[in-house]
Amino acid sequence: MNQKEAIKILDILKNTYPNAKCSLDFSTPFELLVAVILSAQCTDERVNKTTPNIFNKYSTPEDFAKMPIETLEKLIHPCGFYKNKAKNIKLTAQKIINDFNGEVPQTIEKLLTLPGVGRKTANVVMLEAFNSPQGIAVDTHAKRLSNRIGFSNEVNPEKIEKDLLKLFPYKYLKDVNHILIYHGRSICNSRNPKCDNCTINKYCKYYLNNNTN
Repeated sequence: MNQKEAIKILDILKNTYPNAKCSLDFSTPFELLVAVILSAQCTDERVNKTTPNIFNKYSTPEDFAKMPIETLEKLIHPCGFYKNKAKNIKLTAQKIINDFNGEVPQTIEKLLTLPGVGRKTANVVMLEAFNSPQGIAVDTHAKRLSNRIGFSNEVNPEKIEKDLLKLFPYKYLKDVNHILIYHGRSICNSRNPKCDNCTINKYCKYYLNNNTN
């Protein structure tokens, strides 16, 4: 797929989902960082139901660094994988205090030094907290749709991101992940995609391959 075709598809999807945006609730960069870590293998809806009880009492790196790990595990238990997530959140809070003067770092490179923070999380934080997209977050929706539509044939999220960055100019970076998430949730779900109701089906590799007649 060439850049012109990819942009045409994204523009159609952008018109389909004009209000596509980050669905995680947060009020500070650190709260967003915690929420994104919790969202791994967990729905944003579940995270948003869990974080208000946490952020009402604990919202700063200092709060989380001082919190007993058992308390943190209990608070985030509904989000799954709570032991590993609690460990990473606590270590990240400590590192932010010790290495970054208590402020969430504002570069991809520094964000990637935080425990539990990969490229997807770093990309989300750079876009949503600092309005400075440096890449495209490739989550399960972005991965599935990129493969189905034909944006990328890669399996590895970082390689998919590289393919997406070749297709979409900088001005589109703030929209790609949001739009793919919305389309993945509403139409192009993993098990039963609603291809007949899809606004881009005539451009989609998956649809064309399965509807050759």
